[in-house]
Amino acid sequence: MEVILLDKLGKLGELGDQVSVKPGYGRNYLVPYGLAVPATKANVDAFETRRAELEANAAERQAEAERRAEELSEIELSLVARAGDEGKLFGSIGPRDLADAIAQAGIDVARSEVRMPLGPIRQTGEYDIELRLHSDVTASVRVVVVAE
Repeated sequence: MEVILLDKLGKLGELGDQVSVKPGYGRNYLVPYGLAVPATKANVDAFETRRAELEANAAERQAEAERRAEELSEIELSLVARAGDEGKLFGSIGPRDLADAIAQAGIDVARSEVRMPLGPIRQTGEYDIELRLHSDVTASVRVVVVAE
């Protein structure tokens, strides 16, 4: 299935690229979420007339993500959790907990923006958590987990 991308998507392509994707991916994800349109003649012509508007919106979203990244680089979170004598937590701290803690610090962050490739936090200590705010913008937040 050929589609025209309406936004930059990771390894798939840039705004305006015509790419070939599997039909299910295009039909069930890209088109319903407004990330792409089928590459028909009418859609190609409509896209070319809207290209400037879409590029301006994309630049605005990237600038907003960069502003949020600057704010996030200035904060350090301290989370208090119940832990045993050796520092092992009773439970864990996951992306939802981190997103809520950052929101309490005054910066809105979605749970899906929190990246934890090593899984949830299960020990006390200091951690650097990566936040992907935009496909080109990442931020790092220092998280200190202390025992209750």
